[in-house]
Amino acid sequence: MRLEMRGAALLSVLLLATCHSAFSFIDGLVENGNFELSPKQSDMKGTKMVGRYALPNWEISGFVEYIKSGQKQGDMLLVVPEGAYAVRLGNEASIKKTLNLTKGMYYSITFSAARTCAQEETLNISVSPEWGVLPMQTMYSSNGWDSYAWAFKALFSLVEFVIHNPGVEEDPACGPLIDSVAIRSLYPPRPTNRDKYRKVTGLDNEEDNGPENILKNGGFEEGPYVFPNTTWGVLIPPNIEDKHSPLPGWMVESLKAVKYIDVEHFSVPQGRRAVELVAGKESAIAQVARTVIGKTYALSFAVGDASNSCEGSMVVEAFAGKDTLKVPYESKGKGGFKRAELKFAAVSSRTRIMFYSTFYTMRSDDFSSLCGPVIDDIKLLSLRGT
Repeated sequence: MRLEMRGAALLSVLLLATCHSAFSFIDGLVENGNFELSPKQSDMKGTKMVGRYALPNWEISGFVEYIKSGQKQGDMLLVVPEGAYAVRLGNEASIKKTLNLTKGMYYSITFSAARTCAQEETLNISVSPEWGVLPMQTMYSSNGWDSYAWAFKALFSLVEFVIHNPGVEEDPACGPLIDSVAIRSLYPPRPTNRDKYRKVTGLDNEEDNGPENILKNGGFEEGPYVFPNTTWGVLIPPNIEDKHSPLPGWMVESLKAVKYIDVEHFSVPQGRRAVELVAGKESAIAQVARTVIGKTYALSFAVGDASNSCEGSMVVEAFAGKDTLKVPYESKGKGGFKRAELKFAAVSSRTRIMFYSTFYTMRSDDFSSLCGPVIDDIKLLSLRGT
């Protein structure tokens, strides 16, 4: 009897461990994603980790260093954004982890990275068999750290996730710092129910009588994981297509990133998430919507600032096919927003909706961080009687 009870208890523990393993990669840090589990001293040679499995719960390749916050590199002080440790990827170095996911599901990876001595750094991100290249030439935060998001569809239940530095510098240790790697499941965006929108915003007018918002994820509520202990948001990299976007429904059709921000750290016009256009006309988002030729539509949205000391005259340009609208916004950098609307007649069965900021803007408190207007609560409604 005791043997049976012990067997049942052991089975319960195993089942719990299995469940933890299956779900530990959803909406949070991957195992040892913040690198706080240190390698053994026997696996270290100075700051360099020696051995394929020296970093707990990861597999490393090439020149990979274990960096402690406050460590110096020449005259430069290396800062770690969360916790006490990070890793640095030298020439052609990589870190790899096997993820247990749901086949056919979409996921977004979020990680923090900082450039050190190289100027033209990029990172290759891959989840077999998909991959992408993330440029790191432009830094958007004043402390040198930015968080990036990259999305993929799980084609297998077990996949290999790799962060690789393809750079080749004279100093093999000259490469980016990596910290806080997390994953979040993404769900296909659905049209916004109009009655729910009215209840949330309090807006109601006689023309607002169509069944639904034609745009998907117009409030940006579906998006990548945001680290709770960071204050700089998450960058959605340039040239991201809708199919595998960390911001479902939207494409980043520009040379620079857009920033995904949350209500916990920024001022957001509506709901819990929004997008900051941080790089002028080089920072644009777009979505292609189904429309009926000859029918009249109203594209409405909110323009504001993130309460992040981004001050001055801002202009958001909105495009609906060939129609455009420029929306000026005077920012004091302390939060606030205004609403705008563009009415147009569709000339195609597919209408491209796009937004970008006219000007480059810098934060007034450090003069080194790019910032810009916030857009949110985007709706495309067909007007009654057309």
